[in-house]
Amino acid sequence: MTINGWIQILLYCGILVLLVKPLGGYMHRVFTGDRSLLSPVLGPVERGLYRLAGTGDQEQHWTGYAAAMLLFNLAGFLALYFLQRLQGGLPYNPAGMSAVEPGLAFNTAASFMTNTNWQNYGGESTMSYLVQMAGLTVQNFLSAATGIAIAMALIRGFARASGKSIGNFWVDMTRATLYVLLPLCVVLTLVYVWLGMPQTLGAYVGATTLEGAQQTIAVGPVASQIAIKMLGTNGGGFFNANAAHPFENPDAISNLIQMLSIFAIGAALTNVFGRMVGNQRQGWAILAAMGALFIAGVAVCYWAEAAGNPLVHALGIEGGNMEGKEARFGIALSALFAVITTAASCGAVNAMHDSFTALGGMIPLINMQLGEVIVGGVGAGFYGILMFILIAVFVAGLMVGRTPEYLGKKIEAKEVKMAMLAILCLPLAMLTFTAIAVVLPSAVASIANGGPHGFSEILYAYTSAAANNGSAFGGLTGNTPWYNITLGLGMLMGRFLVIIPALAIAGSLAAKKTVSASAGTFPTDGPLFVGLLVGVIVIVGGLTFFPALAVGPIVEHLAAIHGQTF
Repeated sequence: MTINGWIQILLYCGILVLLVKPLGGYMHRVFTGDRSLLSPVLGPVERGLYRLAGTGDQEQHWTGYAAAMLLFNLAGFLALYFLQRLQGGLPYNPAGMSAVEPGLAFNTAASFMTNTNWQNYGGESTMSYLVQMAGLTVQNFLSAATGIAIAMALIRGFARASGKSIGNFWVDMTRATLYVLLPLCVVLTLVYVWLGMPQTLGAYVGATTLEGAQQTIAVGPVASQIAIKMLGTNGGGFFNANAAHPFENPDAISNLIQMLSIFAIGAALTNVFGRMVGNQRQGWAILAAMGALFIAGVAVCYWAEAAGNPLVHALGIEGGNMEGKEARFGIALSALFAVITTAASCGAVNAMHDSFTALGGMIPLINMQLGEVIVGGVGAGFYGILMFILIAVFVAGLMVGRTPEYLGKKIEAKEVKMAMLAILCLPLAMLTFTAIAVVLPSAVASIANGGPHGFSEILYAYTSAAANNGSAFGGLTGNTPWYNITLGLGMLMGRFLVIIPALAIAGSLAAKKTVSASAGTFPTDGPLFVGLLVGVIVIVGGLTFFPALAVGPIVEHLAAIHGQTF
């Protein structure tokens, strides 16, 4: 590790913190219906969309909110599936790409609809311009907007008292898309084009190499997709190499902007929460817990990659682990990007995670297995960490013999059960499918490595799918019937088996009365609560996943120390 590397990491953290309050204040005005900077322009558009769609702005009970969300996402899934299946006969297909086969189309539709963006295909060699724009990019916006909408519904559950409604899904989704995602993406797209990203509907470009060979260079509407790919924590790249491709990530400036984009909305939602519950310190406390886990992950990952591989050192080659990394980003920014993209449910990569050291690759795994609550995906990370907050205050209540409270709301058996259901559905999907895959010959045949690293490739895939992340250990061939179907099912479980309990909690809390704080009320806006929350997240995640981690990354690390390989 170097001082220069840590300066870059701390600079990133400082800029991010400076963005939290202004972006949080803007989003608070948007979702409370107050006048914002863009209201004069976008207000008439918003009202016109409601009239066009036939949806009003009447508030919904949590069951109505959930039904609207499920139906909308089902429609998005079907639209994207059939776009892929009909691709060969649709326009804006200059490369003449054929229809996507059913299993891969199912996997991709589930992936982008759930904000996972796992890709069992090469974007530039599989998807036409039309599918990239009207299918994948549209779902990038809508899946991100859905996550923000669910977060806002849960926030209202804490902020309201004796209410029967938690907002209107159509209003929340429209405002998230129209006022937050679209304006920011327009600005980001223009910046990316200025930095050198392609943005064209023209055909692929032919070139002659220095050796005289002919080469086809893939281009397309790249900048616009990358903008929402990062801001919406989607992660699905236009190119197979993702953010390591120079057309997706030209230089250090674009790399910094993309890393900030991944965390910006998720971090700002903590400030929105604090404003809506009337105490911004509550939001800062949640962000502090996220930040503590984030810095710990960056420190371990950076240290492991800077220390290098003992097996390589045994050959007399000293230095850090540069395998699978871009020389223009180096070890520090590659490790930082890896932790950011897996702390959020993004999955974009500027380095090959499969080439990280055993302990360096373990950190992305841990980030995802904790439920990606360290800032997390847009909205998804915030409603995810609120599940852990409920468990934390429940534990605190048990320790002092009081009924658990959070923000004046009694946390009772129903809320705790729903929170545990949301938390435990992730290991259910991750570990069950992994256990089957490691004994299924056709599934084992897809891994490129034997031993513990091969096990980690399978575990990483199902962890990434259920956590709605989308990154991968590249040694696994995922485009097979088994992985296309089971990974798709894992994505659906990880998305909707968390959202439904979260909305049920929102409805339950909104109906409760608010009780005044007393001398025995546990304060939830100070260092003690931050420490308790971090401890609950680590302990719950550790008890659930440590055996699997011990089989993979830890065994691989110990083997490398003793000069063994697989």
